[in-house]
Amino acid sequence: MTMAPPSGSAAYKKKDGTLTIAQDRQSISWIPAAGGAAGAITLPVAQITNLQQTPASNPKVMLKIFVLPPNAPASSPEQYVFSFTAGANARAEADAIRDALSAAIQAAKTAQSAPVKEGVSPAMAIANAVSSAGKEKNPWDDDKRLQGDVELQQSLLKSNPTLQRMFMESLHTKPDTLSASQFMTQFWSTRLHLLRAHAIERSQTRGSYNVLSTLKPRVEDSVTKLNISKEQIQLIFNQHPLVKRVYDENVPKLSEQQFWSRFFQSRLFKKLRGERISETDPTDVILDKYLKADESGNLPRDAHVPHFLDLAGNEVNNSQRQGNRPDLDMRPSSVEKVPIIRTLNSLSEKIMANVAPADGDADTKAGEEGTYNELQLRDLRGDEEQQRILLNVKDQSRFFSSHSKSSEDEQNKLFAQQDPNQILGQLRGDLERNLPEGGAAPLGRLVEPQEDDDEDQQKFEDVIGSRANLKRASTQILEAIRDRRSQTEGSANAGTYGLSTALYDRLTLTHATTTEFLHQFWQAFLSGNADRAGEVASLVESLNRAMERIKSVAQDAEAERQVEVDRLKQHAREVLERTGRKLKLNLASVAGGEQAVNRLLGPTIRALETALAKYNQALAEEMKEVQSA
Repeated sequence: MTMAPPSGSAAYKKKDGTLTIAQDRQSISWIPAAGGAAGAITLPVAQITNLQQTPASNPKVMLKIFVLPPNAPASSPEQYVFSFTAGANARAEADAIRDALSAAIQAAKTAQSAPVKEGVSPAMAIANAVSSAGKEKNPWDDDKRLQGDVELQQSLLKSNPTLQRMFMESLHTKPDTLSASQFMTQFWSTRLHLLRAHAIERSQTRGSYNVLSTLKPRVEDSVTKLNISKEQIQLIFNQHPLVKRVYDENVPKLSEQQFWSRFFQSRLFKKLRGERISETDPTDVILDKYLKADESGNLPRDAHVPHFLDLAGNEVNNSQRQGNRPDLDMRPSSVEKVPIIRTLNSLSEKIMANVAPADGDADTKAGEEGTYNELQLRDLRGDEEQQRILLNVKDQSRFFSSHSKSSEDEQNKLFAQQDPNQILGQLRGDLERNLPEGGAAPLGRLVEPQEDDDEDQQKFEDVIGSRANLKRASTQILEAIRDRRSQTEGSANAGTYGLSTALYDRLTLTHATTTEFLHQFWQAFLSGNADRAGEVASLVESLNRAMERIKSVAQDAEAERQVEVDRLKQHAREVLERTGRKLKLNLASVAGGEQAVNRLLGPTIRALETALAKYNQALAEEMKEVQSA
């Protein structure tokens, strides 16, 4: 419970009233007893420079407050003297107000010691934060603040639909013993980098820009129209004080709509945009008077220039020139011939003047010379060479198969015992004996033999080998073709591996939620905290349910594949009944099904099995210790 700010009865300029400190401790107010709020005085704490109070021996209790307004010189602050009139309680009230006011002044000075610079671009704000060690941290630098900012988390979920789906799915499938707050803490603890990037993105604001160059009228039904907002008008006034002066002097005479309509069609508008004025441009009796005014709106005065100082006049009146005239680029010309350069330079200076320096005077601060030198000319550096080791993996399926390592070791042992020269000699002899002349074989029949070519097939088998060898060869070739097709972009089923879009999205969401629960399980299991044993047990239930969800997805995928298989069989029966020709169905080429799900989620399934096995092992050891004790 916060204490109420102190107050007391005090007189100011022989008028009774009440002196009170505001609730937020940012100001102190004196309200007269007779006049009410109309004659009140409010003094901001940030502008108070000093306090003086009469000593305890003095029967009069008075408090003098020195206030320095923002634009006033530091040598002449304003003084406010308040006389406390509460009798015996006057000294106590004055001391209470003085102590509270002193604490508020000290807090305001501490807050002003590290001011936040406005107008700094987000990228340079991060560099400024890095270069200013010991200063106040940005909101995105505090992990606890990011983890507890619910509004920032909700904003990130709205901007990322995929993350929102995974969050909602994980929230619905969380264990009952895990509260919502604990789940959110665990969920966002592994995604602080996403929250930090989103906080930096939200802090970005658009800076000032050349507003006149963005205003482009359009023609509708032979009428020129131009839309302009209040923000754009404010930018025009800030960037061009001349327009603000013209507006103040003429808007009472002209309506606001007439003024802006005449301004955007005038020569003054073209001059401020940096365009060259031609004789065909429309004239305006009022606005053309300001064509020769400077940027602040001051009209030029007619001043007499002596001939020996008038360089332009001397250049014109030079009678000693002979020969050809110099080139056009070498002739002296007025600035009005190229107004865009002068306009852009002036506008750039105004825009950059309102931007706080990102680096500051880093070279004058002790210990920041290295940071200042590092920030200099960073944009001119080339891309740094990445120090990494490139891994060229030819067959990734070996790392996702539980039997690949043992079979590969057996094949390596078998190949190590063979003699390469002997194998090559046998292969050359087989090719010379078995292949027809020219060394060519009908590969199409080797891969996909037709049912109608029984005689040719039998002759070909006599030449090449047995049917079992053909079957193995065709299976191997087709398997390589399918793997290559699944890895190549542009194939029909490359993205979903033969599964429907809805089922593939379901599989992806199941994988994401399962991975999330695995993260939470290992964090709790490996923490070594005995108080989290109940949390680990509830997470094990979630892992079991995740395994059931994977099996459910596999069953639905198999049912979906079975529908496609039944369709192909029905088509083969219809062809057989209609033409009498029996089609040979290659049902193994139908993608999807339980095999595709197990292949995609194989590492996840093995991760679940490993986690459950580790938990059961630890639980069994714990039970043995309990029984032995």
